[in-house]
Amino acid sequence: MLKNWLEHIEEGLIAFLLAAMTVVTFAQVVARYVFNYSFVWALELTMYFFGALIFLGISYGVRVGAHIGVDAFVRLLAPRPARYLAIVSTLLCLVYAAIVLYGSWIYVSKIHMIGIMAQDLPIPQWVPRLVMPVGFLLLIYRFGEVLWHLLQGDHASLLGDEVADAMKYRSDDTGDQK
Repeated sequence: MLKNWLEHIEEGLIAFLLAAMTVVTFAQVVARYVFNYSFVWALELTMYFFGALIFLGISYGVRVGAHIGVDAFVRLLAPRPARYLAIVSTLLCLVYAAIVLYGSWIYVSKIHMIGIMAQDLPIPQWVPRLVMPVGFLLLIYRFGEVLWHLLQGDHASLLGDEVADAMKYRSDDTGDQK
């Protein structure tokens, strides 16, 4: 239940950020070229939305297996060693995400302590930058899920299978033409 709730919030936030970024950019273009007016805050807000989209999208990519990687060596291995290598890789990813989470928390804390304000928006800069530690916390959660599944023997890969996806889409394309 909690997992589904989190997934829906994650997907909803990503969809909202993408739509909001598009609307703000479109409004800025129309205002500039039709009305010869410019919103001073539009670029900064779009950059904050884009940053949030990236930091939330990292964990979403892990969840759906959308991250790419070089796995030619892993595919040469038997299933058991490939699974062990995936477990080690996932543990290394968890360590990396934890280090960046810690660093981003320090960064946001210092911005909060100093009291830096956004350049064009009337908000403190720590507010939009809080998405960094939140995004890496979500990433740790997603890698934890992957590690759990690997330890349970559910699947033997950290990455998605691009070849299988391409073949699936290829078969869907040829099936529609008949």
